[in-house]
Amino acid sequence: MDGATPGAAPRPVGIGWRHPHYAELLAARPALDFLEVHSENFFGAGGAALAVLEQARRAYPVSLHGVGLALGSAAGIDAWHLEQLARLVQRIDPLLVSDHACFARAPWNGGIVHAADLLPIPFNTEALDVLAANVQRVQDRLRRPLLLENLSAYVTLAGSDRGEPEFLAALARRTGCKLLVDVNNIYVNALNARRAGDAAEPLDACRRWLDALPPPAVGELHVAGHCVLPDIVIDDHGSGVCDAVWSLHAHAIGRFGAVPTLVEWDTGIPALGVLLAEAEHARSAAQHTGAPA
Repeated sequence: MDGATPGAAPRPVGIGWRHPHYAELLAARPALDFLEVHSENFFGAGGAALAVLEQARRAYPVSLHGVGLALGSAAGIDAWHLEQLARLVQRIDPLLVSDHACFARAPWNGGIVHAADLLPIPFNTEALDVLAANVQRVQDRLRRPLLLENLSAYVTLAGSDRGEPEFLAALARRTGCKLLVDVNNIYVNALNARRAGDAAEPLDACRRWLDALPPPAVGELHVAGHCVLPDIVIDDHGSGVCDAVWSLHAHAIGRFGAVPTLVEWDTGIPALGVLLAEAEHARSAAQHTGAPA
């Protein structure tokens, strides 16, 4: 590519493939390295959704990104959910399988309920033990490593005894999983910390966060837009990627090398061409970054 770093390895770029773009993307077949879908939308033994995904899989590698395993839950993994995911993995043979470092399952009225949200966990030894055990169970069943994503979290939990990067690095060492670094989530958290009185400049805090991770542990990057409200910043995936997040993405590529980048846009979904332009921005930025191969 003209102007690319000499000898640099290609940086794969994909988009989150959502329902409004199913037919148009399959017809146009734009130049993308992979598509990412939410795993839970394709559970089940058949149906129209799965048929569309199989059609896409014949044209592109597919990444399965989950929101429901609740891997940080002391109540454990839901066996039905895991079996549905295992069946989907076997059928699609995905490029990557990922979920979040969060909890959502807990005892309630004699049973286990799912909060249908990505709830934060403390960064301490007890939480690490729970998360590692659940990650290992999933990896054993799928026979492949998972990628775990850092959260945008709107509360600070008591009981943490280390920083988030150190916690996630310890998880990767213990289980052999990889980390999905959501650059926008890091920035959203830094902006909210600043509003809560943290003296650190947000971009500097984010760069330190990225620099605290061991490069071999990172397997994917996410970028997305966020919403700035008077009292809080929300990770809503409802707009283009801002300049600050692009600058952090360049820093991440420079540290972690030729890992895939995924552009997410989940609310107020724009025309496909807008999303593809964001993907090309990611590709161009990565190719012009002096990153390790």
